[in-house]
Amino acid sequence: MKRIEPLNWLFMFMSLPLILLLTLPLIKMTFEPSMEMMIETLSDKDVVNAIARSISLSFCAGILSFAMGTPLAYLLARKRIVGKKIIEGIIDLPIMIPHPVVGIAFLSLTGRNNPIGRFLSDIGIQIMGTQTGIVCVLLFVGLPFYINTVKAGFESVPIRLENASRTLGAGAFSTFVRITFPLTWRHMILGIIMCTARAISEFGAVVIVAYHPMTAPVMIYERFTAYGLKYSQPIAVWLILISFILFIVLRMLSKSINHEYR
Repeated sequence: MKRIEPLNWLFMFMSLPLILLLTLPLIKMTFEPSMEMMIETLSDKDVVNAIARSISLSFCAGILSFAMGTPLAYLLARKRIVGKKIIEGIIDLPIMIPHPVVGIAFLSLTGRNNPIGRFLSDIGIQIMGTQTGIVCVLLFVGLPFYINTVKAGFESVPIRLENASRTLGAGAFSTFVRITFPLTWRHMILGIIMCTARAISEFGAVVIVAYHPMTAPVMIYERFTAYGLKYSQPIAVWLILISFILFIVLRMLSKSINHEYR
């Protein structure tokens, strides 16, 4: 049997409080509602709609991040752009700023007193109080996770392979489709999952942009303030289970990617 070094024992002991901090609150909340309450919660049409709305709109944000974020991730990974560090800082900004600020920013930008808000209204696009607005803020908070993941994927592809393809007569688009994309598609799926998972949990920006229609985090808040823990906990548990499943998929993909590049 392999002997565990004293230093490893020390680090394990020092890590225990952090592990307990992360797990104990979630474990207690997960097992507190009875199975009857959990099943009863799913019989509530409003709860099911809120959870389904969170998942579907978050997935929409993930797909949009793929469509809009992939070109930018490629440029940041492969090209020398003027102000590249500033662009990367702007991309990471949603991670750092308080998310109610994001909601307030969207509110000020798309209001009737703003030219952009008036223009959107004139062409029939409503942001405030709509699912469109929810997708916008979910994309805002989730996009950094997609771009940074896919950017790392592009950087892991040896540039000599792309250069060899171009030398053999393939164009830039053909090289991307035949060489770069097959080597980075797992990172793209990983980025979509990360963006989606982050979007599912968003509350601060969503509650300002669109209290209705309710997403699951907003409904948890509404049920807690109106009725207390008894009626908010089961919804929270279902959301935890969904997030847990997403991150199991995330870890499996990460393992697959790491194994492929060894």
